[in-house]
Amino acid sequence: MQAQHPSGSAVKATTAPRHLLATAIVGAALISYQIAKTPDARAHLEQLASQTELTASDAAVVAQLLARPVTTTTLNCRMCKR
Repeated sequence: MQAQHPSGSAVKATTAPRHLLATAIVGAALISYQIAKTPDARAHLEQLASQTELTASDAAVVAQLLARPVTTTTLNCRMCKR
């Protein structure tokens, strides 16, 4: 039995362009910050946003989110008071 090797015209694996990977990574940090609202999540988002090349519109979304004051929701239920 012989192993088959793809020919030069066969479809090859590709990687996503850098800007799409950067957008995905910053997007994940943005979602994490929106859910957790912790100082660590905020610092992580700020660090990633400053180190990546975001489009002007993506950078505006991040800046707008970081400009909002952090608000936390407290639960008022019987189960939480135990």
